[in-house]
Amino acid sequence: MSQRLTRRHFLMSAAGTLAATSLRAQPRVSPNEKLHVGVIGVAGQGVYNWSQLRAIPQCEVVALCDVHETRIGPAREAFPRASFDVDFRKMLDEMANHAARVQRMIDRYGYETVEEFIDICLSLENLIDYHAPYIKRPEAQTHQSVLAEDEPPVVEGLPVERSYMRDYINPPEFLEQQRKRLEAERARHKKFPEHPQKDVLLFLMNYAPLERWQHSILEIVRDEAYYFAPQGMTKILNEGWASYWHSEIMTRRALRDDELIDFADHHSGVVAVHPGRLNPYKLGLELLRDIEHRWNTGRFGKEYEECEDLAEKLNWDKQLGLGRQKLFEIRRLYNDVTFIDEFLTPEFVMQQKLFTFRYNRDTDMYEIASREFKEIKEKLLFRLTNFGQPFIYVEDGNYNNRGELYLRHRYEGVELKMDYARDTMRNIQRIWTRPVHLETVVDEKRRLITFDGRDFSERKMD
Repeated sequence: MSQRLTRRHFLMSAAGTLAATSLRAQPRVSPNEKLHVGVIGVAGQGVYNWSQLRAIPQCEVVALCDVHETRIGPAREAFPRASFDVDFRKMLDEMANHAARVQRMIDRYGYETVEEFIDICLSLENLIDYHAPYIKRPEAQTHQSVLAEDEPPVVEGLPVERSYMRDYINPPEFLEQQRKRLEAERARHKKFPEHPQKDVLLFLMNYAPLERWQHSILEIVRDEAYYFAPQGMTKILNEGWASYWHSEIMTRRALRDDELIDFADHHSGVVAVHPGRLNPYKLGLELLRDIEHRWNTGRFGKEYEECEDLAEKLNWDKQLGLGRQKLFEIRRLYNDVTFIDEFLTPEFVMQQKLFTFRYNRDTDMYEIASREFKEIKEKLLFRLTNFGQPFIYVEDGNYNNRGELYLRHRYEGVELKMDYARDTMRNIQRIWTRPVHLETVVDEKRRLITFDGRDFSERKMD
């Protein structure tokens, strides 16, 4: 088994986790003793921090923390004796409680059984509604009871005072139309769920035939997924903000002249652009600097936008000095999607030489697809919306009236990776225990993929 500490191993190591969260802070340090230091955040700018500590003989790094356990490799190699944990910050107490609960389950049901179910739940942790904490969604079922379910709907039509006018005011075709409307409304109330549910984990928690300990595991995984969601929604802004202030503080306040080259060397590595992927540090930092410059010089608003003199726009400077104020407003109010949507400009795209790329099957190479601002912006927003993951909804929890689960993929031009989709369906079925269906698009045609617990099948829907 891998020695790398994952979220699963965190949940399953209560005592070890509780001990690792202590950074061994000492109230006093003797001049003859080394100062014990803990580093929170070991990638990106964190690399610079711990590399500087490594060069100080009086310091010993004894603990490493990072919310992304996959980034611990280089730091662990540099400090092999240091303990490692995930920095859950405000959630530390709750996570300690989670770990204790899981340990009790292990003692009662066995390590392998609990570990296997945790793996299943972790594979589904992205099937949540990332915006649910901020938007009230329709519930899966209303609390209104349905009376006389077996009785057909009664259509009375419009009130009539004189009986001889009944057929004129309520003709048969009108009554038939009203009857169909009532039947459709009755069917909607009987549908389960009445409204498509994006939080698949919550639906499974509420309606899957889980044992109590399994329900608790699924609840823990879902709670953690919602805890980390805001960090994913502000990754570009967070990393850009950290890089901006790191650069400002170091170059204007903290650095000595003989440290400048060393800082520049490390900082350039953090914001370097790598082929085939987007660097959030670089994009966030450069866009924040661009915004600061625009608001300092007044390059915003109706007057600037309507100016058609290119030379005048290039030399535009109202000396407003509002840049820093605008940055704090953005930090307070925006996430990555609204940040890019609001402040990405054609001029910025041109200055940063941004482009979209695609794979060419004929040449077996990736090549530039477009340098158009609209396409670049759409590509960025598409990648950031829902973290670039597919939208999956629960459409029916009683499909074919047999307790089968019907999921729908909201197709937006990108097909599912079928190996991932099948693994996901397999794990959902293990929780639901009945066949699972997934409606999606394959080769631009609607398909229904089914897993019955043993085999996969697929049929056309068009």
